Amino acid sequence: MEKLRLYLNSMTPDQQVAYATSCGTTVNYLRKAISKGQEFKAALCINLVRESHGALMHEDIIPGADWQSVRQQNKKQKRVASHAA
Repeated sequence: MEKLRLYLNSMTPDQQVAYATSCGTTVNYLRKAISKGQEFKAALCINLVRESHGALMHEDIIPGADWQSVRQQNKKQKRVASHAA
């Protein structure tokens, strides 16, 4: 969550609003969750990472999740889908 806080702090207030909005949330919610150490749901985590354009990784948002396993499963599903096509 520290990287998310630093990422937000690197933006202007208008950029923060645009980022949060593109993720489906608000700056106030992000700030509150960061300060309280709340864990985000996976969908918001994915949005935060995607909209950061490489500045954040899933592990930065939800460090306790097994993101490597999720990535491996996603690769397997893509391979199966490409062979079925």
